[in-house]
Amino acid sequence: MPRFKIVLAYDGTDFVGWQRQASGTSIQGLLEDALRALDDRAVTVTGAGRTDAGVHALGQVAAFSLERAIDAGALVRAVNARLPEAVRVLTACEAAAAFNPRFDARAKTYRYRIWNGAVLSPFERRYAWHVPGALDADAMAAAARRLEGRHDFAAFQAAGSEVATTERTIFSSRLSTSGADVISYDISGDGFLRHMVRSMVGTLVEIGRGRRRVEWIDDVLASRDRAAAGPTVPAAGLFLVSVDYGP
Repeated sequence: MPRFKIVLAYDGTDFVGWQRQASGTSIQGLLEDALRALDDRAVTVTGAGRTDAGVHALGQVAAFSLERAIDAGALVRAVNARLPEAVRVLTACEAAAAFNPRFDARAKTYRYRIWNGAVLSPFERRYAWHVPGALDADAMAAAARRLEGRHDFAAFQAAGSEVATTERTIFSSRLSTSGADVISYDISGDGFLRHMVRSMVGTLVEIGRGRRRVEWIDDVLASRDRAAAGPTVPAAGLFLVSVDYGP
């Protein structure tokens, strides 16, 4: 059976996240339902990352195998015709039979958007966290850079998570401003814990508000204690930007 790799984008606002669940509409469930209608059988879709409820994607990657013979272009059109407009397959190509979008990934990049204006634009309410009041972006950027490298990120992991190790390598952790109101945090690494980026942003905002010094982020890392870090911020501002598989 041919195996396909697809790249898709979605507005996660109205979904329970990537993973199919007992109740609620998931991205994985929508794809599997669309492919069942296309291939006349149950099709299992594997994703590169399990984005949470309300989290968006610009470049999620998924893979599946089909019995039906179909070229990549026709596959994109056929699947999109069966998906809601909030979910779009951007590209498709044939992949090796053993390709696994989760375990073969070399790096993932996420972006978190903060709207720092006094009034939140109604066109941004789904795609940013509104933080009114002054933020010291330079201090936040300095703290963000201290997260780069190999660290134990247990302090930024959601309570109750079960993973073999909480150590991860962060290749890039950078903060930038766009115009007067938007602050973007871009982070790339070899893997992420549940709610890791959102709790990092909550910690950076504590520094931006002047409640903590830049060096506090080192203390949070060293503590390995979730209670030592900042709050987990809303899902609306988070985007899975891309997944890198190397050469």
